[in-house]
Amino acid sequence: MTNAKILVVEDEKITAEHIKLGLESATYEVVGIVSSGESAIKMVEEKKVDLVLMDIHLKGEMDGIDAAEEIRGRFGLPVIFLTAYSDENTVQRAKITEPSGYILKESFGFIRKPFVESELHTAIEITLYRHITEKRLREHQRWLAAVLNSISDAVIATDSLRQVKFMNPVAEELTGWIEEDAIGMDLGDVFKVLGVKNGSRDVSLELNVLPLDPVMLILKDGTQRQINGNVTPIKDENGNVEGLVVIFRPLVI
Repeated sequence: MTNAKILVVEDEKITAEHIKLGLESATYEVVGIVSSGESAIKMVEEKKVDLVLMDIHLKGEMDGIDAAEEIRGRFGLPVIFLTAYSDENTVQRAKITEPSGYILKESFGFIRKPFVESELHTAIEITLYRHITEKRLREHQRWLAAVLNSISDAVIATDSLRQVKFMNPVAEELTGWIEEDAIGMDLGDVFKVLGVKNGSRDVSLELNVLPLDPVMLILKDGTQRQINGNVTPIKDENGNVEGLVVIFRPLVI
């Protein structure tokens, strides 16, 4: 991703300038060089930044790991750590912030070559691509959730193990289960129906479409309600079943 805007957080001036020159030669735009975690956060607040290259060991009260955690939490930006240290404690602390990359400075040989030409360049491109892809996926998920939450039918979705992963408000109202409690439960424990052999536990991942027309739904409190609808498998591009979607509504007589 050429022309990406990158913030360099490095408290060694010579190293920072070396990084800047290497990035610019690879057509990235360096929006700034700062030497502390506090300055990094302020820079991200003030300027458009696509990615942060963060030295872990910074001078001052906030080190690179603390700064990365706040930047990811507040701004959702990808962070690649640069460090001259590979001790286990540092690695474990860094992992908590879910960095997009973790690169040892000595692996690049600053004197022999600009390190952006190899491993770091690759790490930046992969990180930027992944960040864009994940952002689009999150936007799609928000859009899909908004649609499912606004329709008048009840919707329950499961994973390949038939464990509930989603319920819209209508499904909560009709079953008596709230989504927070139902997540991770077997479909048959949340969506209990009569009219299907052995209840919804016989709803198979191998089916095409199973009509529910009509069946009796047993609510969480034991009361019953007649519904109709269908159960449809969720399939990937290869036809493998990844879960189930149950769509239903009260039967109007």
